[in-house]
Amino acid sequence: MVLSEPSPSFSPLPDTTHLWQKTLNWQPKPEQIQTFQTLYRHILDANRYFNLTRITDPTEFSEKHLWDSLRGIASFLNGSTSPVPFKVIDIGTGAGFPGIPMAIAQPHWSVTLLDSTRKKIDFLNQLLTTLNLSNATTLVGRAEEIGRNLTHREQYNLAAIRAVAAASVCAEYALPLLQVDGLAVLYRGQWTEAETQSLEKAVAMLGGKIEAIEAFKTPISQSERHCVYLRKVATSPPEYPRVTGIPTQKPLGS
Repeated sequence: MVLSEPSPSFSPLPDTTHLWQKTLNWQPKPEQIQTFQTLYRHILDANRYFNLTRITDPTEFSEKHLWDSLRGIASFLNGSTSPVPFKVIDIGTGAGFPGIPMAIAQPHWSVTLLDSTRKKIDFLNQLLTTLNLSNATTLVGRAEEIGRNLTHREQYNLAAIRAVAAASVCAEYALPLLQVDGLAVLYRGQWTEAETQSLEKAVAMLGGKIEAIEAFKTPISQSERHCVYLRKVATSPPEYPRVTGIPTQKPLGS
Protein backbone atom coordinates (compact mmCIF):
# COMPACT_ATOMS: atom_id res chain seq x y z
CA MET A 1 0.00 0.00 0.00
CA VAL A 2 1.05 3.60 -0.55
CA LEU A 3 0.78 5.91 2.43
CA SER A 4 -1.76 8.63 1.80
CA GLU A 5 -2.22 11.88 3.66
CA PRO A 6 -4.29 10.98 6.75
CA SER A 7 -7.76 12.37 7.14
CA PRO A 8 -7.81 15.73 8.95
CA SER A 9 -10.60 14.35 11.16
CA PHE A 10 -8.10 12.37 13.24
CA SER A 11 -7.80 13.65 16.81
CA PRO A 12 -4.22 14.53 17.76
CA LEU A 13 -2.31 12.90 20.54
CA PRO A 14 -2.81 14.63 23.92
CA ASP A 15 -0.07 16.75 25.45
CA THR A 16 1.37 14.39 28.08
CA THR A 17 4.86 15.88 28.30
CA HIS A 18 4.35 16.67 31.99
CA LEU A 19 3.70 12.97 32.66
CA TRP A 20 6.74 11.96 30.64
CA GLN A 21 8.91 14.39 32.59
CA LYS A 22 7.55 13.06 35.88
CA THR A 23 7.80 9.35 35.05
CA LEU A 24 10.68 9.16 32.56
CA ASN A 25 12.62 12.28 33.58
CA TRP A 26 12.54 13.18 29.88
CA GLN A 27 10.52 15.34 27.53
CA PRO A 28 10.45 15.17 23.74
CA LYS A 29 11.57 18.20 21.77
CA PRO A 30 8.95 20.01 19.66
CA GLU A 31 10.15 18.28 16.48
CA GLN A 32 9.94 14.88 18.22
CA ILE A 33 6.40 15.65 19.37
CA GLN A 34 5.47 16.41 15.77
CA THR A 35 7.05 13.15 14.61
CA PHE A 36 5.02 11.22 17.21
CA GLN A 37 1.87 12.94 15.92
CA THR A 38 2.72 12.00 12.32
CA LEU A 39 3.44 8.42 13.39
CA TYR A 40 0.06 8.17 15.10
CA ARG A 41 -1.88 9.57 12.15
CA HIS A 42 -0.27 7.22 9.66
CA ILE A 43 -0.70 4.16 11.90
CA LEU A 44 -4.41 4.96 12.19
CA ASP A 45 -4.72 5.51 8.47
CA ALA A 46 -2.98 2.20 7.66
CA ASN A 47 -5.18 0.43 10.20
CA ARG A 48 -8.08 0.91 7.79
CA TYR A 49 -6.37 -1.43 5.31
CA PHE A 50 -4.81 -4.07 7.54
CA ASN A 51 -4.61 -4.74 11.25
CA LEU A 52 -1.62 -3.05 12.87
CA THR A 53 -2.93 -2.31 16.36
CA ARG A 54 -6.14 -2.45 18.36
CA ILE A 55 -4.96 0.63 20.29
CA THR A 56 -6.32 3.62 18.37
CA ASP A 57 -7.61 6.05 21.00
CA PRO A 58 -5.13 8.95 21.14
CA THR A 59 -4.63 8.87 24.91
CA GLU A 60 -4.32 5.09 24.98
CA PHE A 61 -1.93 5.15 22.00
CA SER A 62 0.26 7.74 23.72
CA GLU A 63 0.44 5.68 26.89
CA LYS A 64 0.51 2.07 25.66
CA HIS A 65 2.61 2.51 22.55
CA LEU A 66 4.75 5.62 22.95
CA TRP A 67 5.28 5.95 26.71
CA ASP A 68 5.46 2.19 27.21
CA SER A 69 8.05 1.82 24.43
CA LEU A 70 10.28 4.44 26.01
CA ARG A 71 9.81 3.19 29.58
CA GLY A 72 11.97 0.21 28.66
CA ILE A 73 14.94 2.51 27.92
CA ALA A 74 14.25 5.10 30.62
CA SER A 75 17.79 4.88 32.00
CA PHE A 76 19.19 5.88 28.60
CA LEU A 77 16.77 8.79 28.31
CA ASN A 78 17.63 10.39 31.62
CA GLY A 79 21.39 10.39 31.68
CA SER A 80 22.88 6.94 31.07
CA THR A 81 25.32 7.25 28.19
CA SER A 82 25.56 4.80 25.31
CA PRO A 83 28.54 4.14 23.03
CA VAL A 84 28.58 5.39 19.46
CA PRO A 85 27.55 3.63 17.35
CA PHE A 86 24.80 2.04 19.45
CA LYS A 87 23.00 -0.70 17.58
CA VAL A 88 19.47 -1.71 18.57
CA ILE A 89 17.22 -4.47 17.23
CA ASP A 90 13.47 -4.56 17.82
CA ILE A 91 12.44 -8.22 17.52
CA GLY A 92 8.93 -8.79 16.19
CA THR A 93 8.36 -5.07 15.73
CA GLY A 94 4.86 -5.37 14.22
CA ALA A 95 3.66 -1.80 13.74
CA GLY A 96 7.05 -0.46 14.82
CA PHE A 97 6.93 -0.65 18.60
CA PRO A 98 9.06 -0.14 20.56
CA GLY A 99 11.64 0.47 17.84
CA ILE A 100 10.25 3.57 16.13
CA PRO A 101 9.68 5.56 19.36
CA MET A 102 13.24 4.60 20.36
CA ALA A 103 14.60 5.87 17.05
CA ILE A 104 12.68 9.13 17.45
CA ALA A 105 13.81 9.65 21.05
CA GLN A 106 17.44 8.59 20.46
CA PRO A 107 18.47 9.95 17.03
CA HIS A 108 22.09 8.83 17.52
CA TRP A 109 21.04 5.17 17.85
CA SER A 110 20.88 2.82 14.88
CA VAL A 111 17.61 0.86 15.13
CA THR A 112 16.74 -2.27 13.15
CA LEU A 113 13.06 -3.25 12.98
CA LEU A 114 12.75 -7.03 12.58
CA ASP A 115 9.53 -8.77 11.59
CA SER A 116 8.69 -11.95 9.73
CA THR A 117 5.69 -10.45 7.91
CA ARG A 118 6.64 -8.84 4.60
CA LYS A 119 3.43 -6.79 4.49
CA LYS A 120 4.30 -5.07 7.75
CA ILE A 121 7.89 -4.47 6.69
CA ASP A 122 6.72 -2.90 3.42
CA PHE A 123 4.48 -0.55 5.41
CA LEU A 124 7.29 0.31 7.84
CA ASN A 125 9.65 1.14 4.97
CA GLN A 126 7.18 3.73 3.71
CA LEU A 127 6.53 4.99 7.21
CA LEU A 128 10.22 5.53 7.96
CA THR A 129 10.52 7.59 4.78
CA THR A 130 7.47 9.66 5.76
CA LEU A 131 8.88 10.23 9.25
CA ASN A 132 12.34 11.02 7.84
CA LEU A 133 13.92 8.56 10.27
CA SER A 134 17.32 7.91 8.72
CA ASN A 135 18.56 6.06 11.83
CA ALA A 136 16.04 3.21 11.48
CA THR A 137 16.02 0.36 8.98
CA THR A 138 13.91 -2.76 8.48
CA LEU A 139 14.71 -6.45 8.27
CA VAL A 140 12.33 -9.21 7.24
CA GLY A 141 12.89 -12.63 8.76
CA ARG A 142 12.36 -14.86 11.77
CA ALA A 143 14.40 -14.31 14.92
CA GLU A 144 15.61 -17.92 14.88
CA GLU A 145 17.11 -17.42 11.41
CA ILE A 146 18.47 -13.93 11.97
CA GLY A 147 20.13 -15.05 15.22
CA ARG A 148 22.20 -17.60 13.26
CA ASN A 149 23.12 -15.12 10.52
CA LEU A 150 26.67 -13.86 11.15
CA THR A 151 25.72 -10.45 9.79
CA HIS A 152 23.48 -10.03 12.83
CA ARG A 153 24.58 -12.57 15.43
CA GLU A 154 26.23 -10.86 18.43
CA GLN A 155 26.20 -7.49 16.63
CA TYR A 156 23.79 -5.45 18.74
CA ASN A 157 24.10 -3.43 21.95
CA LEU A 158 20.40 -3.59 22.79
CA ALA A 159 17.60 -5.98 21.87
CA ALA A 160 13.98 -5.14 22.63
CA ILE A 161 11.10 -7.57 22.41
CA ARG A 162 7.42 -7.02 23.21
CA ALA A 163 6.33 -10.41 21.88
CA VAL A 164 3.70 -12.40 23.76
CA ALA A 165 5.80 -15.59 23.81
CA ALA A 166 7.14 -17.01 27.07
CA ALA A 167 10.02 -15.00 28.53
CA SER A 168 12.49 -17.85 27.99
CA VAL A 169 11.53 -17.90 24.30
CA CYS A 170 12.09 -14.14 24.06
CA ALA A 171 15.49 -14.60 25.72
CA GLU A 172 16.46 -17.25 23.16
CA TYR A 173 15.52 -14.85 20.37
CA ALA A 174 17.33 -11.86 21.87
CA LEU A 175 20.55 -12.94 23.58
CA PRO A 176 22.30 -14.52 20.56
CA LEU A 177 21.90 -11.20 18.73
CA LEU A 178 23.71 -9.24 21.45
CA GLN A 179 27.36 -8.43 21.86
CA VAL A 180 28.86 -9.50 25.16
CA ASP A 181 27.78 -6.86 27.73
CA GLY A 182 24.73 -6.06 25.59
CA LEU A 183 21.30 -5.66 27.13
CA ALA A 184 17.96 -7.27 26.27
CA VAL A 185 14.71 -5.62 27.35
CA LEU A 186 11.67 -7.89 27.65
CA TYR A 187 8.41 -5.96 27.87
CA ARG A 188 5.88 -7.88 29.97
CA GLY A 189 2.51 -7.35 31.62
CA GLN A 190 2.19 -9.28 34.87
CA TRP A 191 5.12 -11.23 36.26
CA THR A 192 5.57 -14.04 38.79
CA GLU A 193 8.39 -15.53 40.84
CA ALA A 194 7.92 -18.81 38.98
CA GLU A 195 8.64 -16.98 35.73
CA THR A 196 11.82 -15.58 37.24
CA GLN A 197 13.05 -19.03 38.24
CA SER A 198 12.32 -20.50 34.82
CA LEU A 199 13.93 -17.55 33.05
CA GLU A 200 17.09 -17.77 35.18
CA LYS A 201 17.73 -21.29 33.93
CA ALA A 202 17.15 -20.35 30.30
CA VAL A 203 19.26 -17.19 30.43
CA ALA A 204 22.21 -19.07 31.98
CA MET A 205 22.14 -21.48 29.03
CA LEU A 206 22.27 -18.54 26.60
CA GLY A 207 25.24 -16.70 28.12
CA GLY A 208 23.24 -14.14 30.05
CA LYS A 209 21.95 -13.19 33.48
CA ILE A 210 18.89 -11.39 34.80
CA GLU A 211 20.12 -7.92 35.65
CA ALA A 212 16.86 -6.38 36.87
CA ILE A 213 13.11 -6.82 36.91
CA GLU A 214 11.29 -3.50 37.17
CA ALA A 215 7.62 -3.37 38.13
CA PHE A 216 5.64 -0.21 37.40
CA LYS A 217 2.23 1.11 36.45
CA THR A 218 1.42 3.09 33.33
CA PRO A 219 0.83 6.76 34.20
CA ILE A 220 -2.76 7.16 32.97
CA SER A 221 -4.59 3.82 33.12
CA GLN A 222 -2.43 2.48 35.97
CA SER A 223 -1.95 -0.82 34.14
CA GLU A 224 0.54 -3.24 35.68
CA ARG A 225 3.71 -3.65 33.63
CA HIS A 226 7.20 -5.11 34.00
CA CYS A 227 10.46 -4.69 32.16
CA VAL A 228 12.88 -7.59 32.47
CA TYR A 229 16.51 -6.71 31.73
CA LEU A 230 18.94 -9.44 30.65
CA ARG A 231 22.68 -8.77 30.48
CA LYS A 232 24.81 -10.74 28.03
CA VAL A 233 27.85 -11.94 30.01
CA ALA A 234 29.29 -14.61 27.69
CA THR A 235 29.13 -15.73 24.08
CA SER A 236 25.92 -17.61 23.31
CA PRO A 237 26.50 -21.30 22.48
CA PRO A 238 26.31 -21.90 18.71
CA GLU A 239 23.27 -24.18 18.99
CA TYR A 240 21.11 -21.20 20.03
CA PRO A 241 18.74 -20.00 18.82
CA ARG A 242 17.35 -23.36 17.86
CA VAL A 243 15.66 -23.84 14.49
CA THR A 244 12.36 -22.15 13.69
CA GLY A 245 9.49 -23.30 15.88
CA ILE A 246 11.51 -25.25 18.45
CA PRO A 247 11.94 -22.39 20.98
CA THR A 248 8.17 -22.01 21.30
CA GLN A 249 7.50 -25.76 21.28
CA LYS A 250 10.19 -26.60 23.85
CA PRO A 251 11.04 -23.45 25.86
CA LEU A 252 14.38 -23.49 27.65
CA GLY A 253 14.20 -23.82 31.42
CA SER A 254 10.74 -25.37 31.47
